[in-house]
Formats: sequence, structure tokens, C-alpha cells
Amino acid sequence: MTTLDQGNATRSRILAAARDLFAERGYAAVSLADIAAAVGLTKTAVAYHFHPKDRLAAEIIAPAADDLLALLGGEFAGHREFLRAFTAFAVRHRAVIRLLTDDIGGADSAPPGSPGEAIREFSRELFLRLAGPDPSPGTRVRAWAALGAVQSGVVKTMDLPADVVEETLTAAAVAVFES
Repeated sequence: MTTLDQGNATRSRILAAARDLFAERGYAAVSLADIAAAVGLTKTAVAYHFHPKDRLAAEIIAPAADDLLALLGGEFAGHREFLRAFTAFAVRHRAVIRLLTDDIGGADSAPPGSPGEAIREFSRELFLRLAGPDPSPGTRVRAWAALGAVQSGVVKTMDLPADVVEETLTAAAVAVFES
């Protein structure tokens, strides 16, 4: 293995450990030293690859953001297909969803240019895809309830198998939206 390969393998191990620790404890409760201990490195070695800690979060979030953009750009035959795709996305990226919702939070009052503003805009786009541009009051409530059920459901069931969570949450979100 070349030094470059070893560096990439180390970065991958650090990212995987950070993703797991952030999902388990939350972003604020995890230090670079905690991540280093999880992968058997020194804090200095982790900092060499990812300093400050925000760089870790950004690299963990990037694939989910790419998938979310693809989801928002996709074509769906109706709300059931959209909710099925959104739930699959949320389950696939549930560690990131937890990081964003539990730790970055405050998206509704986030200042311009902040990560919270980006989260708020993604939420608005998801809502518009589900509810449409001029929803009735009832549709607004059902759309936010369905999206919120998926978001909360994936975060609170991190210990359950992904297939069980995805199947159950998809059915629940569709039922809420169609109620």
C-alpha cells in the first residue's frame, strides 16, 4: 500500500468513526480526541486530516447534500413515490439527519449564509415538492407532519435495522399525508 493509499484509508476510518460518534453522542459532545481514540490514532493525527472539527462535519454532510439535490431534482409520479424516495434518503443518511437536526438546529432563525439557512431552504424545497406551490391549510399541516415524522423517526430509531425503519416510516408518512 502506498503512502497516499494509507492516507486515504486513514481519512476514511476517521470519517466513519466521526459519523458513528456524532450519531451516538451528538456533534458538540464529540472531540477530536474521542475520534482519535475510536480509530487508534493520536489527536494530532486526526487534526492533520481534519482541523477544525467542522471540516469533518462538512465531509460527512456532503454526500447527503448531493443525494438531497438529486432527490429534489427527480421526477415522481405522485406524493407516494416522493415520500418513498424521501424516506429512503433519510434512512440512508440518518446519521447526517441527526447531526443536522439535533446539533445544527435553529434553522428557522438561522442568519443568512449560515448552515442553518441552507437547512431551512432544503426543508422548504422538500415541503414544496410534497405540498405544491399553493397548498390549502390542511395540506400544509399534513405535508409538514409527514416530513417531520420521517425526520424524527429516523433520528429516534438509529438502533433499528434500516429496512424496518424505511418500510414503517414510508407507510406512516403516506398515511399522515393522505389523512
